[in-house]
Amino acid sequence: MRILFTGGLTGGHFYPIIAIAKELTAVAKEEHALPPEIFFMAPDPFDKRSLFENNITYLYAPAGKVRRYFSVQNFFDLFKTGTGVLKAIYTIFNIYPDVVFGKGGGGSFPALFAARLLRIPVIIHESDTRPGRVNTWAGKFAREIAVAYPDTASFFPEGKATWTGMPVRKEITMPIRDGAYEFLKLEPSIPTILVLGGSLGSQKMNDALIDILPALLEKYQIIHQTGEANYKEVVGTAQVVLENNPSIHRYKPFGFLNELALRMSASVATIVITRAGSSLFEIASWRLPAIVIPISPEVSHDQTSNAFAYARSGAATVIEEKNLSPHVLEHEINQLMDNDEKRKSMIEAAMSFSKPDAARKIAKAIFAIAIPHEA
Repeated sequence: MRILFTGGLTGGHFYPIIAIAKELTAVAKEEHALPPEIFFMAPDPFDKRSLFENNITYLYAPAGKVRRYFSVQNFFDLFKTGTGVLKAIYTIFNIYPDVVFGKGGGGSFPALFAARLLRIPVIIHESDTRPGRVNTWAGKFAREIAVAYPDTASFFPEGKATWTGMPVRKEITMPIRDGAYEFLKLEPSIPTILVLGGSLGSQKMNDALIDILPALLEKYQIIHQTGEANYKEVVGTAQVVLENNPSIHRYKPFGFLNELALRMSASVATIVITRAGSSLFEIASWRLPAIVIPISPEVSHDQTSNAFAYARSGAATVIEEKNLSPHVLEHEINQLMDNDEKRKSMIEAAMSFSKPDAARKIAKAIFAIAIPHEA
């Protein structure tokens, strides 16, 4: 059995693929089938270590970025995508996988186009409430369509989409409490706020948070993922803002939280402040109340709708970026931290929203199509 995965160039595309690939190997073992040969095609391997650890072979195919605004680069990227399509057709014909799984994004287009041309069964997964251009197109011929949000099914042919939730790596869904306070140098008696601006960080979130640090640290301790590019600036500004502040030790900035640090942070956090990407599904699996600050629609067409879809479940409140200010953020934090009943109801909503078996469901669908196709 040969399975080809493809996706864009973000962690929101890549890590769900890793989660599905792990489950696919487990399903094959349970069904007494030979271990699947698994490939990943994209313009960049994204995380070589994860590919190596999961025995996934990387296949290169260039692809241009799909921009929703005018740019001269759009013209040149057409040629890049065309080259990627030719490369994908040649490569995929040589390995001829039984199923091609697409996670969306411009980086998946060459492989999906080749799969359609070569009549290889396609399965796609859509992470956002509103599908992107590639998945909207691929949904017309995909054998199976999985969606992270229930509302997304309406954008695809009737009866074709299944609400599976977001595939999340099992390890990430399991917070680690043993040794967490010692590792993160936190006080067990002080409520903890976890701030996740995404792996690249968020300048606007960082700025709003820094302004209210002195007030917040009187009552809370804060784990802050600033983004690697923003780390030095944030730490420098925080040191000025918190100069001679007796509670400065309660502020814990990190450029990036690796898997261990993230799982430990999840175990001690009382609430999370986050963007509206795939991290929402990790937060739901942690059963943590959230304040969601989506990237503005001008930059990301999907984060605002994602945020409000998640908020409708009852697991979060939303601050739109245009309304974000230090005062508004401080008010929302205090309102949530001071309301035990509200947090309890949000925890219950997060439990209902979370679908921990998403990766397994998709892996089983891939396996079910691959077996007869292989024969």
